[in-house]
Amino acid sequence: MLSSRVHLVPTPVRLVHSLIRDSSHSCMDLKALLSSLNDFASLSFAESWDNVGLLVEPSPPHTVNTLFLTNDLTEEVMEEALQKKADLILSYHPPIFQPMKRITWKTWKERLVIRALENRVGIYSPHTAYDAAPQGVNSWLAKGLGVCTSRPIHPSKAPSCPTEGTHRVEFNVNHTQELDKVISAVKGIADVSVTYFSARTDDKELTRISLNCSQQALMQVVAFLSQNREFYQKTEILSLEKPLLLYIGMGRLCTLEESVSLAALIERIKRHLKLSHVRLALGVGRTLESQVKVVALCAGSGSSVLQGTEADLYLTGEMSHHDILDAASQGISVILCEHSNTERGFLSDLRDMLGAHLENKINIILSETDRDPLHVV
Repeated sequence: MLSSRVHLVPTPVRLVHSLIRDSSHSCMDLKALLSSLNDFASLSFAESWDNVGLLVEPSPPHTVNTLFLTNDLTEEVMEEALQKKADLILSYHPPIFQPMKRITWKTWKERLVIRALENRVGIYSPHTAYDAAPQGVNSWLAKGLGVCTSRPIHPSKAPSCPTEGTHRVEFNVNHTQELDKVISAVKGIADVSVTYFSARTDDKELTRISLNCSQQALMQVVAFLSQNREFYQKTEILSLEKPLLLYIGMGRLCTLEESVSLAALIERIKRHLKLSHVRLALGVGRTLESQVKVVALCAGSGSSVLQGTEADLYLTGEMSHHDILDAASQGISVILCEHSNTERGFLSDLRDMLGAHLENKINIILSETDRDPLHVV
């Protein structure tokens, strides 16, 4: 009896705190909130294979008072979100990935969609956009290593080129009459921008013409230039690449300020992830006392991101058996923490960052039932 009373005492305190906190928040229109979320971490950072953004939308207009954060949206988590009056669920992993041919009560993912729509709850997933973001999941995971510098293992590309077009075509023109004729001709081709400037080659004054053009326009430009052998033989065609973003991308290659033993680093990682156990594969010739200076990490499933990266240690949630053997054979030790254990802790930081980014306009809460499905027994 006495024990029951002790457990009941904090309950009204939590309710009062919740009511006080809620009263200080207003609300946001769903479209405005989605725009702000994209400003926080652009969905353009996501991998092309991923399914990110708004996955389930209640009929508009839809107002969001409470944003509910979870790593995985299971049926148990959905029940919690409904009990807590969520208006939008931000699920790090997209609950809808493969296309659905029907929405029935037969499978658990279909039931999630039905319950969300019946209760006017939106579902949004950022997934790999948050992996790539400079303030995202991988940067959070790197905090557990101690003081270090880090950069993406695979930097993202900018969403667009700084100039128009996909290709640049450059060639020289010798005579003024030809110059006017050529410029007039290429300007008549759609999706072509023209610049030109004076140049000197072999002590000859000439004009260098530079064309930026689309893939479709490129064929028309080449067809025109091929009519003049002098132009065509000295034409250069460059493929324009989107510039790399130095602080945005998949995985992180981290260089510790000071080397540390593998055993000590394991304890740091366990504290950061709040885990009592991790799985370890020692690299060939390595021991727990071996010094670690460079760590390559990837939250979630890291095989494809980490493969081929030179480091003393790989840190990720899961890797295939054969990828672990490959890494170990190169003297690289591997720490596995289970998939979502390398991601879920980020949500606490995300709640604080989003609160500041959204100027505390809405209530942001974390799931209490979301957990990794695997347990050590």
